[in-house]
Amino acid sequence: MLRVVALPAVLLALAPFHSSSEPLPGPLKARLKAGGHWHRGCPVPLSGLRLLTVTHRGFDGRSHTGQLVVNRRAARPLARVFRRLYAARFPIHHMRLADFYGPGRVPGGDSTASFQCRQAVPSPCTGGRGTGTWSMHAYGLAVDVNPVENPYVGCGMSRDPTARAFRNRRNRRRGMVGPRAVRGFRSVGWGWGGAWAGNTQDYMHFSSNGH
Repeated sequence: MLRVVALPAVLLALAPFHSSSEPLPGPLKARLKAGGHWHRGCPVPLSGLRLLTVTHRGFDGRSHTGQLVVNRRAARPLARVFRRLYAARFPIHHMRLADFYGPGRVPGGDSTASFQCRQAVPSPCTGGRGTGTWSMHAYGLAVDVNPVENPYVGCGMSRDPTARAFRNRRNRRRGMVGPRAVRGFRSVGWGWGGAWAGNTQDYMHFSSNGH
C-alpha cells in the first residue's frame, strides 16, 4: 500500500500530479471479500481489478493522495481523467479506500469510488433496491464522484436527504460536477449519468458505456 509522507502546506498545494496502478494487494482482496464488496459470481475476478492511486485536489485546496479499485482496462484511461481534474483544480471530498470499504463506512457518505459488486440501483422514481442487472460498478467500469454534491435524482426525489441542497444544478457549489469534469471523462469515452434523458439523472455517475 502507498505510504503518504506529511509535507508542508505550501508543498501540498503545489504538488505535481502522480498516478500509479498495481494488482490488488492481498490485504485489500481480503477486505473486499470480508465486506461483501466482492464474492463468487461477480462479473469480474479480483485478478481483473487494479488499485489506482492518483493525486487530487481536496475541498481544502491542498493536494491529496486518493485510491480507487477499478477494472484493469480502466486504470490507464482514468489516470488521464484524474490528471485533467487535478489540473482544473476540481475538488474531491474523499477518495480513500477506508472511507468506502472500511468497517466504519457510513452509507451514503461522500466518498468518490469505483468498484463494488452490486446490482444497478433503481431510479428514485420507481423505488426498490435492485434491478436484476449488474451495475457498471460491478465491473469496475464506473466512478461515482462526490455523491453528496452530485445526487442520484429521479422525479424530483433523491435517496439521500443530505443531498437535497444540491438538486438545483444551477446553484453552482464546490465539488459539483460541471462541464470541465464531464469533458475530462468524455476525453476517454466515458459518459455521464447527469446527461441521461427522461426524469432520472445520476449526477455523480460516470461509466465506460454511459449507463
